[in-house]
Amino acid sequence: MRFLVIGASGAQGGAVARRLAADGHEVRGFSRTANVPEGVRHFPGDLGDAVRVKEAFDGVTHASVVLPMEFDPATVSAYVRHVIGGARAGGVRRLVFTTGNRLPEPRSGGETGVAAFDTRRAAAAALLDSGVPVVVLRPPLYADNLLAPWVSGPLASAGVLRYPVPARVAVPWLTHDDLGAATAAALTRDGLDGLTLDVGGPQALTGDELAAAFGPEVRYEELDVDAFESGLARMAGAPAAAGVAATYRWIRDTDGFFATAHDAGERLGVPLTPLGDWIAARGLS
Repeated sequence: MRFLVIGASGAQGGAVARRLAADGHEVRGFSRTANVPEGVRHFPGDLGDAVRVKEAFDGVTHASVVLPMEFDPATVSAYVRHVIGGARAGGVRRLVFTTGNRLPEPRSGGETGVAAFDTRRAAAAALLDSGVPVVVLRPPLYADNLLAPWVSGPLASAGVLRYPVPARVAVPWLTHDDLGAATAAALTRDGLDGLTLDVGGPQALTGDELAAAFGPEVRYEELDVDAFESGLARMAGAPAAAGVAATYRWIRDTDGFFATAHDAGERLGVPLTPLGDWIAARGLS
């Protein structure tokens, strides 16, 4: 088997590429930058270049796809067309598409009005309808987000855990390492073609429960989404920050966003890490 990981220089795609390489597979990492994990062969390219994407799929048997933080519908649609064309030409046996977030049901008119959701929903539908054997993974929020300086700084200095999610919302935090393991299983496990799986950690924690996992003196505070967007814009640029922030506003205003069955780990045959264990392993508690 030969694996292609699209987005291998990013946090999510990098976790997938790292897991596949650790499992001893031949891995080709498609990305604009050469910052791919050790043991992964970099294949430079841009999803907007149909020819280059097709070349990336040459000789590949399995592919993992994580789209960049681009939320313009026409641009994302072009990316997906190029992926489908490359996967068909390469005769890919299984493609796993990771949406980067949960995808809520549209309120009306078939769309949510949140581009980060709607573009990924359209991408998943196109891939599942492409004739390529596809599995869609829909993760929740990532535990690794809690390592960001704007979270870890106040946590270390003041014992305050700030995140742009209301304290009442129970989140089944997923680690990047577990995403890598789940994707590797989805790429190779029999009987999964055509499935959409909501993958998440084994426990859904409210804000107060999350803070308690870091220590008895830690308290949780909801971070204002506008403040979050402003900070993210300095790192990722205004368009990406606006797209991401819109998903947090949806979570803030919508009850039950993460209230889905969390049996994907069992379906994939992958033990998913309790958040407390992840925290303890990093000496954060």
